[in-house]
Amino acid sequence: MKSEASLYLAVDLVGPVVHALECGTAVVHSRAAPIDDRTNEDGAGVLRLGEGHVVLAVADGVGGSRAAKEAARAALETLAATLQAGGAHSVLDAFDAANQAVCALGLGAATTLAVAEIQGAELRTYHVGDSRVLVVGQRGKRKHQTVDHSPVGYGVEAGLIDEREAIDHAERHLVSNVLGSVDMSITVGPKLTLAPFDTVALGSDGLFDNLYVEEVEGVIRRGDLQEAAASALARCRERMEHPRVGEPSKVDDATLVLYRGGGR
Repeated sequence: MKSEASLYLAVDLVGPVVHALECGTAVVHSRAAPIDDRTNEDGAGVLRLGEGHVVLAVADGVGGSRAAKEAARAALETLAATLQAGGAHSVLDAFDAANQAVCALGLGAATTLAVAEIQGAELRTYHVGDSRVLVVGQRGKRKHQTVDHSPVGYGVEAGLIDEREAIDHAERHLVSNVLGSVDMSITVGPKLTLAPFDTVALGSDGLFDNLYVEEVEGVIRRGDLQEAAASALARCRERMEHPRVGEPSKVDDATLVLYRGGGR
């Protein structure tokens, strides 16, 4: 089959977009922060590269960096173009090319990039920054979660703080590894075999700064993916607009890509 790339760049979607794939179903939802005249600095992609071969991606232009939106765009467009070129190009090659493209923008541009590569029932994750990939089973078992490239993320991984403490940490916003840096490094996850009802989620920090991980898992682990994506981002929006004591709240763009195998 011919490769096909669906990119969502600087969008504010009314509702989730469904992609019916040969190996399953992917759903994309992305909302700009509820701020007047806000341009969404997140982006997402669904790349169909062959029979049963799909790459999902989320990029989050680093807030406070100049040209954040342009950085996310450059990363996703270069990722897609490199992988669609075929040949011996791997996801790692595409990350390197994307980093070069973001660096070439100048202006201090930077972005995160999280990728899930799925071939049949096999999954491998790749990421730079604090956009996250999460894999959860139908019964709620957490099968994989990437580690945020940040002081707080490393603290959680080391067991120094728990996830609920992390979401309110004063240094939560600091990211220690980004595209747009000559020192960029890619974390490659283990190869996982997806069970028939496992759900893969990729999200920017606008999702995970407003919902605890267990809340995200509870929403996405079963039922209709389109409804799950809509519900997750609606909850984020509610917490951004109406913060309550004891609940996380951070006004930010929020992007979510969900995948489940077998067309469910």
